[in-house]
Amino acid sequence: MSSANKQSRGAVWFSRLTGEATPIAGYPASVLVADADLAGKRARYIAVVPDPDNRFPRARDGEVGLVEGWQLARAVQELMAADRGSKTKTPIVAVIDVTSQAYGRREEGFGIHQALAGAAGAYAEARLAGHPVIGLIVGKAMSGAFLAHGYQANRLIAIRDPEVMVHAMGKASAARITMRSVDALESLASTIPPMAYDIESYASLGLLWRCLQVAQPDAPSAADIDTVESSLHAALEDILADNSRDLTSRLGAEHRQASSKVRDMLRIQWRASQP
Repeated sequence: MSSANKQSRGAVWFSRLTGEATPIAGYPASVLVADADLAGKRARYIAVVPDPDNRFPRARDGEVGLVEGWQLARAVQELMAADRGSKTKTPIVAVIDVTSQAYGRREEGFGIHQALAGAAGAYAEARLAGHPVIGLIVGKAMSGAFLAHGYQANRLIAIRDPEVMVHAMGKASAARITMRSVDALESLASTIPPMAYDIESYASLGLLWRCLQVAQPDAPSAADIDTVESSLHAALEDILADNSRDLTSRLGAEHRQASSKVRDMLRIQWRASQP
């Protein structure tokens, strides 16, 4: 398979995890949606994948653009509407491999901030409505694309691999913004975890529920799929047992102590200001 035709990690893992389930029709080629089995229950799997024919050139390599943002929101909102009134809420698995939000004048002009906010808001609304939401990071989780697709999950799971990265922007962009070379940026990141790109540094912030080791992240074996599916099942059970719909579980890590303290102080001040 040529590099031009090679599937993204997100597409590969989506396909393997959904098995023989047919993707739901009516979505653009860049957004895959399918209802498939998760631990004997129906779950909705969602992924953003590259589309070389995307009518927005800035969103052809796995970026989350205008169309992708609104269609992610649609995939989640339609599921919420179908489950409305039901005590049992369908789980959602966001398969995450997104390189960035789409940067472009057209995107800015047509309101990409609203499209991505719509996606993030839909995921948050689903979580608050009782849908167990799990984010599975199999590749890059960069910038506003990650905020729109997966960050609002009850539990985040990542594959431990050099190609799995989480950050606000790419290295070259971050180097320009901070007026450093890429080498200098990497040196600084080795001592400041929030500036690093590797998944171990991200895990140290307490944002991951679990980090998994698989043998073949680009072409997962049956054993790799079993490892991930077992972790998805465990995450689902943990969410249901916890019965919490917020994200406070992410605040316990050593490198989040300042965040926890700020929240506590704000909570104290808020309560003191109430009549």
